[in-house]
Amino acid sequence: MINSTVKQNKNIGRLLIKCSDKPGIISTLSNFLFEHDSNIIESSQYSTDPQGGTFFIRIEFHCKDLAGKSVQMEKDFQMIAQEHSMDYQFAYSNERKRTAIFVSKEPYCLMELLWEWQNGDLETDIVVVISNHEGARGIVEDLGIPFHYIPANKDIRQQVEEEQIRLMKEYDVDLLILARYMQILTPEFVRHFPRQIINIHHSFLPAFIGARPYERAFERGVKIIGATSHYVTNDLDEGPIIEQDIERVDHRDSIVKLKKIGRQIERRVLAKAVKWHLEDRILVEDNKTIVFR
Repeated sequence: MINSTVKQNKNIGRLLIKCSDKPGIISTLSNFLFEHDSNIIESSQYSTDPQGGTFFIRIEFHCKDLAGKSVQMEKDFQMIAQEHSMDYQFAYSNERKRTAIFVSKEPYCLMELLWEWQNGDLETDIVVVISNHEGARGIVEDLGIPFHYIPANKDIRQQVEEEQIRLMKEYDVDLLILARYMQILTPEFVRHFPRQIINIHHSFLPAFIGARPYERAFERGVKIIGATSHYVTNDLDEGPIIEQDIERVDHRDSIVKLKKIGRQIERRVLAKAVKWHLEDRILVEDNKTIVFR
Protein backbone atom coordinates (compact mmCIF):
# COMPACT_ATOMS: atom_id res chain seq x y z
CA MET A 1 0.00 0.00 0.00
CA ILE A 2 2.78 2.46 0.95
CA ASN A 3 4.83 1.82 -2.22
CA SER A 4 1.78 2.12 -4.47
CA THR A 5 0.88 5.45 -2.86
CA VAL A 6 4.38 6.83 -3.53
CA LYS A 7 4.18 5.73 -7.17
CA GLN A 8 0.73 7.26 -7.61
CA ASN A 9 1.85 10.61 -6.15
CA LYS A 10 5.20 10.95 -7.94
CA ASN A 11 3.94 13.77 -10.20
CA ILE A 12 1.94 15.66 -7.56
CA GLY A 13 3.28 18.98 -6.28
CA ARG A 14 2.07 21.55 -3.79
CA LEU A 15 2.60 25.29 -3.62
CA LEU A 16 1.87 27.17 -0.38
CA ILE A 17 1.94 30.97 -0.34
CA LYS A 18 1.46 33.85 2.08
CA CYS A 19 1.50 37.45 0.85
CA SER A 20 -0.39 40.75 0.93
CA ASP A 21 -3.80 40.43 -0.69
CA LYS A 22 -4.43 42.22 -3.98
CA PRO A 23 -6.17 41.52 -7.30
CA GLY A 24 -4.53 39.16 -9.78
CA ILE A 25 -2.65 36.77 -7.50
CA ILE A 26 -4.68 33.67 -8.41
CA SER A 27 -4.47 34.55 -12.10
CA THR A 28 -0.70 34.93 -11.84
CA LEU A 29 -0.32 31.56 -10.12
CA SER A 30 -2.64 29.80 -12.56
CA ASN A 31 -0.76 31.19 -15.56
CA PHE A 32 2.56 30.17 -14.03
CA LEU A 33 1.44 26.58 -13.57
CA PHE A 34 -0.16 26.49 -17.03
CA GLU A 35 3.11 27.70 -18.60
CA HIS A 36 4.89 24.83 -16.80
CA ASP A 37 2.48 22.18 -18.15
CA SER A 38 0.84 21.71 -14.76
CA ASN A 39 -2.81 20.98 -14.06
CA ILE A 40 -4.35 22.32 -10.83
CA ILE A 41 -6.20 19.52 -9.04
CA GLU A 42 -6.97 21.29 -5.74
CA SER A 43 -6.89 24.93 -4.63
CA SER A 44 -7.87 26.54 -1.32
CA GLN A 45 -7.38 30.15 -0.30
CA TYR A 46 -8.15 32.54 2.54
CA SER A 47 -7.80 36.29 3.04
CA THR A 48 -7.84 38.08 6.39
CA ASP A 49 -9.20 41.14 4.54
CA PRO A 50 -9.67 41.59 0.77
CA GLN A 51 -8.52 45.19 1.12
CA GLY A 52 -4.91 45.06 2.27
CA GLY A 53 -5.16 41.87 4.33
CA THR A 54 -2.93 38.79 4.25
CA PHE A 55 -3.62 36.21 1.58
CA PHE A 56 -2.98 32.48 2.02
CA ILE A 57 -3.28 29.80 -0.66
CA ARG A 58 -2.49 26.12 -1.10
CA ILE A 59 -2.43 24.71 -4.62
CA GLU A 60 -2.00 21.04 -5.44
CA PHE A 61 -1.04 20.32 -9.03
CA HIS A 62 -0.12 17.50 -11.38
CA CYS A 63 2.87 17.81 -13.69
CA LYS A 64 4.21 15.02 -15.89
CA ASP A 65 7.87 14.26 -15.06
CA LEU A 66 7.70 16.65 -12.11
CA ALA A 67 10.97 15.36 -10.62
CA GLY A 68 12.82 16.44 -13.74
CA LYS A 69 11.10 19.84 -13.94
CA SER A 70 10.91 20.93 -10.30
CA VAL A 71 14.31 22.68 -10.09
CA GLN A 72 13.61 24.89 -13.09
CA MET A 73 10.05 25.51 -11.91
CA GLU A 74 11.26 26.77 -8.54
CA LYS A 75 13.90 28.92 -10.21
CA ASP A 76 11.33 30.49 -12.54
CA PHE A 77 8.97 31.20 -9.64
CA GLN A 78 11.50 33.35 -7.79
CA MET A 79 10.73 36.40 -9.94
CA ILE A 80 6.99 36.14 -9.19
CA ALA A 81 7.68 35.70 -5.49
CA GLN A 82 9.88 38.79 -5.41
CA GLU A 83 7.36 40.88 -7.35
CA HIS A 84 4.55 40.05 -4.91
CA SER A 85 6.70 39.75 -1.73
CA MET A 86 5.57 36.16 -1.22
CA ASP A 87 6.56 33.72 1.46
CA TYR A 88 6.26 30.43 -0.38
CA GLN A 89 7.07 26.74 -0.27
CA PHE A 90 7.10 24.03 -2.92
CA ALA A 91 6.48 20.49 -1.69
CA TYR A 92 6.35 17.19 -3.54
CA SER A 93 4.28 14.14 -2.66
CA ASN A 94 7.02 11.71 -3.62
CA GLU A 95 9.39 13.31 -1.07
CA ARG A 96 7.89 11.65 1.97
CA LYS A 97 8.55 13.27 5.33
CA ARG A 98 10.44 11.18 7.86
CA THR A 99 8.61 10.90 11.18
CA ALA A 100 9.61 10.04 14.74
CA ILE A 101 7.04 9.17 17.38
CA PHE A 102 7.63 9.77 21.10
CA VAL A 103 5.46 7.79 23.53
CA SER A 104 5.32 6.95 27.25
CA LYS A 105 3.15 4.35 29.01
CA GLU A 106 -0.15 4.71 27.14
CA PRO A 107 0.13 3.41 23.54
CA TYR A 108 -3.34 4.17 22.16
CA CYS A 109 -2.31 7.27 20.13
CA LEU A 110 0.80 5.45 18.88
CA MET A 111 -1.32 2.50 17.76
CA GLU A 112 -3.76 4.78 15.93
CA LEU A 113 -0.90 6.38 14.01
CA LEU A 114 0.65 2.99 13.18
CA TRP A 115 -2.71 1.74 11.91
CA GLU A 116 -3.21 4.83 9.71
CA TRP A 117 0.35 4.42 8.42
CA GLN A 118 -0.09 0.72 7.65
CA ASN A 119 -3.33 1.53 5.86
CA GLY A 120 -1.58 4.04 3.60
CA ASP A 121 -3.44 7.05 5.02
CA LEU A 122 -0.36 8.82 6.40
CA GLU A 123 2.08 10.01 3.73
CA THR A 124 5.22 9.44 5.78
CA ASP A 125 7.97 7.02 6.67
CA ILE A 126 7.89 6.29 10.41
CA VAL A 127 11.62 5.86 10.93
CA VAL A 128 11.90 5.56 14.72
CA VAL A 129 9.88 5.37 17.94
CA ILE A 130 11.37 6.70 21.18
CA SER A 131 9.97 5.99 24.63
CA ASN A 132 10.82 6.39 28.28
CA HIS A 133 9.11 3.04 28.90
CA GLU A 134 9.59 -0.40 27.35
CA GLY A 135 5.91 -1.28 26.94
CA ALA A 136 5.53 -0.39 23.24
CA ARG A 137 8.68 -2.14 22.03
CA GLY A 138 6.93 -5.28 20.78
CA ILE A 139 4.23 -3.36 18.90
CA VAL A 140 6.81 -1.22 17.14
CA GLU A 141 9.51 -3.77 16.36
CA ASP A 142 6.94 -6.23 14.95
CA LEU A 143 6.42 -3.64 12.20
CA GLY A 144 10.14 -3.37 11.51
CA ILE A 145 10.45 0.12 13.03
CA PRO A 146 13.48 0.86 15.27
CA PHE A 147 12.56 1.37 18.95
CA HIS A 148 14.79 3.27 21.39
CA TYR A 149 14.20 3.12 25.13
CA ILE A 150 15.56 6.22 26.85
CA PRO A 151 14.67 6.55 30.57
CA ALA A 152 13.79 10.16 31.36
CA ASN A 153 13.26 12.32 34.42
CA LYS A 154 14.00 15.92 35.35
CA ASP A 155 17.38 15.04 36.94
CA ILE A 156 18.85 13.69 33.68
CA ARG A 157 16.80 15.75 31.23
CA GLN A 158 19.78 17.38 29.53
CA GLN A 159 21.57 14.15 28.66
CA VAL A 160 18.27 12.54 27.62
CA GLU A 161 17.50 15.35 25.20
CA GLU A 162 21.04 15.33 23.84
CA GLU A 163 20.57 11.66 22.96
CA GLN A 164 17.14 12.33 21.46
CA ILE A 165 18.50 15.16 19.31
CA ARG A 166 21.33 12.89 18.18
CA LEU A 167 18.82 10.25 17.13
CA MET A 168 16.70 12.82 15.26
CA LYS A 169 19.79 13.75 13.24
CA GLU A 170 20.80 10.13 12.73
CA TYR A 171 17.36 9.23 11.36
CA ASP A 172 17.07 12.53 9.44
CA VAL A 173 13.67 13.29 10.99
CA ASP A 174 11.33 15.94 9.55
CA LEU A 175 8.45 15.60 12.03
CA LEU A 176 8.25 14.67 15.73
CA ILE A 177 4.94 13.43 17.09
CA LEU A 178 4.33 13.41 20.84
CA ALA A 179 1.83 10.55 21.08
CA ARG A 180 1.17 10.89 24.82
CA TYR A 181 4.83 11.43 25.68
CA MET A 182 4.60 12.53 29.29
CA GLN A 183 7.81 14.53 29.60
CA ILE A 184 8.14 18.30 29.29
CA LEU A 185 10.53 19.33 26.52
CA THR A 186 13.04 22.05 27.31
CA PRO A 187 13.38 25.26 25.24
CA GLU A 188 16.75 24.00 24.02
CA PHE A 189 15.15 20.88 22.54
CA VAL A 190 12.23 22.78 20.99
CA ARG A 191 14.63 25.29 19.45
CA HIS A 192 16.09 22.52 17.26
CA PHE A 193 12.69 21.67 15.73
CA PRO A 194 10.61 24.82 15.02
CA ARG A 195 7.08 23.92 13.88
CA GLN A 196 8.19 20.31 13.57
CA ILE A 197 6.73 18.94 16.82
CA ILE A 198 3.04 18.05 17.10
CA ASN A 199 1.51 17.28 20.50
CA ILE A 200 -1.84 15.93 21.64
CA HIS A 201 -3.30 17.47 24.79
CA HIS A 202 -5.98 15.61 26.67
CA SER A 203 -8.31 18.57 27.13
CA PHE A 204 -10.09 21.21 25.15
CA LEU A 205 -7.52 23.98 25.53
CA PRO A 206 -7.31 26.34 27.26
CA ALA A 207 -9.41 24.48 29.84
CA PHE A 208 -7.76 22.14 32.36
CA ILE A 209 -4.14 22.68 31.39
CA GLY A 210 -1.69 20.50 33.30
CA ALA A 211 -2.12 17.33 35.37
CA ARG A 212 -5.28 15.34 36.16
CA PRO A 213 -7.53 17.00 33.54
CA TYR A 214 -10.27 14.37 33.64
CA GLU A 215 -10.44 14.37 37.43
CA ARG A 216 -10.69 18.15 37.44
CA ALA A 217 -13.27 18.09 34.64
CA PHE A 218 -15.35 15.57 36.61
CA GLU A 219 -15.16 17.68 39.75
CA ARG A 220 -16.26 20.72 37.75
CA GLY A 221 -19.23 18.86 36.28
CA VAL A 222 -18.38 19.62 32.65
CA LYS A 223 -20.87 18.88 29.88
CA ILE A 224 -18.28 18.51 27.11
CA ILE A 225 -14.79 17.07 27.03
CA GLY A 226 -12.31 17.28 24.20
CA ALA A 227 -8.77 17.13 22.93
CA THR A 228 -6.41 19.55 21.22
CA SER A 229 -3.51 18.94 18.85
CA HIS A 230 -1.01 21.75 18.48
CA TYR A 231 2.52 22.63 17.47
CA VAL A 232 4.92 22.69 20.40
CA THR A 233 6.48 25.99 21.42
CA ASN A 234 8.28 27.10 24.57
CA ASP A 235 4.95 28.19 26.06
CA LEU A 236 3.56 24.99 27.59
CA ASP A 237 0.43 23.81 25.74
CA GLU A 238 0.01 27.21 24.07
CA GLY A 239 1.47 26.57 20.60
CA PRO A 240 -0.56 27.10 17.40
CA ILE A 241 -3.66 24.89 17.49
CA ILE A 242 -4.13 22.54 14.53
CA GLU A 243 -7.26 20.59 15.45
CA GLN A 244 -9.75 20.19 18.28
CA ASP A 245 -12.79 18.00 18.85
CA ILE A 246 -15.32 17.37 21.60
CA GLU A 247 -17.94 14.91 22.86
CA ARG A 248 -20.91 15.66 25.09
CA VAL A 249 -20.95 14.05 28.55
CA ASP A 250 -23.21 14.36 31.57
CA HIS A 251 -23.46 13.68 35.32
CA ARG A 252 -23.80 9.92 34.79
CA ASP A 253 -20.31 9.60 33.29
CA SER A 254 -17.64 8.48 35.76
CA ILE A 255 -13.98 9.53 35.61
CA VAL A 256 -13.22 6.15 33.99
CA LYS A 257 -15.86 6.79 31.32
CA LEU A 258 -14.59 10.33 30.72
CA LYS A 259 -11.07 8.98 30.18
CA LYS A 260 -12.33 6.34 27.74
CA ILE A 261 -14.22 8.93 25.71
CA GLY A 262 -11.24 11.28 25.92
CA ARG A 263 -8.84 8.69 24.54
CA GLN A 264 -11.07 8.17 21.52
CA ILE A 265 -11.08 11.92 20.84
CA GLU A 266 -7.32 12.19 21.30
CA ARG A 267 -6.65 9.44 18.79
CA ARG A 268 -8.67 10.98 15.99
CA VAL A 269 -7.58 14.58 16.68
CA LEU A 270 -3.88 13.69 16.64
CA ALA A 271 -4.23 11.57 13.49
CA LYS A 272 -5.99 14.43 11.67
CA ALA A 273 -3.37 16.99 12.70
CA VAL A 274 -0.51 14.74 11.60
CA LYS A 275 -2.22 13.93 8.29
CA TRP A 276 -2.75 17.64 7.49
CA HIS A 277 0.87 18.47 8.33
CA LEU A 278 2.17 15.67 6.12
CA GLU A 279 -0.03 16.86 3.25
CA ASP A 280 1.24 20.45 3.66
CA ARG A 281 -2.23 21.75 4.52
CA ILE A 282 -1.15 24.00 7.41
CA LEU A 283 0.16 27.56 7.31
CA VAL A 284 1.20 29.21 10.58
CA GLU A 285 0.58 32.91 11.15
CA ASP A 286 1.82 34.21 14.50
CA ASN A 287 0.29 31.79 17.04
CA LYS A 288 -2.58 30.69 14.81
CA THR A 289 -2.93 28.21 11.98
CA ILE A 290 -4.70 28.31 8.64
CA VAL A 291 -5.66 24.72 7.86
CA PHE A 292 -6.83 23.88 4.33
CA ARG A 293 -8.63 20.63 5.03
